[in-house]
Amino acid sequence: MAYAVIRVRGQPDVNYDIEHTMELLGLTRVNHCVVIPENDAMKGMLQKAKDYITWGEINEETLVDMIKVRGRLEGDEPINAETLGDNDFVKTPEEMAKAILADEFKANVKNNGIKPVFRLHPPIKGYEGNKRSWKNGGALGYRGDAINDLIARML
Repeated sequence: MAYAVIRVRGQPDVNYDIEHTMELLGLTRVNHCVVIPENDAMKGMLQKAKDYITWGEINEETLVDMIKVRGRLEGDEPINAETLGDNDFVKTPEEMAKAILADEFKANVKNNGIKPVFRLHPPIKGYEGNKRSWKNGGALGYRGDAINDLIARML
């Protein structure tokens, strides 16, 4: 299982600890998305930055669509079967999505030339409110499977 994490808020006066946590996650700008494994260390990082991000369990279909539409290689080339042909581990976006969900593949510009961050568009019809939690009708915090709907609106 893997989490899709999207930075919803960008503010200049963010606490250093929270900003550092978001940098470690790779979320340096608003509407950036990363896919991280589900483990205790990552859950702690998500809880620390919960007032600036939203996250949930991503399904394979959404991840494949996100890789095809917004995935990039070094040099800002799109990810597809032709550009992944040089990669030793994965050959298609579908294989890449399965490997990411199984926590067998990590995107890294230095090792395999794949950028770990997906630069998404702002969502169609906007966020639900970027100062309240998902449970209270906002856009922040844990949203479970509803993250797939948000990502679909952002592609």
